[in-house]
Amino acid sequence: DIKIHADRIIKIKKDLKQILAKNTGQPLEIIERDTERDNFMTATQALEYGLVDKVIEKR
Repeated sequence: DIKIHADRIIKIKKDLKQILAKNTGQPLEIIERDTERDNFMTATQALEYGLVDKVIEKR
């Protein structure tokens, strides 16, 4: 059971990294590096990285 769950988690992580690479325009190698550990970004950094389409400023 543990091996089945571990294999499934590895597959999901691989799929997620490919989705992030496709949608952000970042190379898969960068996505792999940046998702090894927690990675906190400002709104502007997320925009530059390709995670968000725009930053909404407070009025």
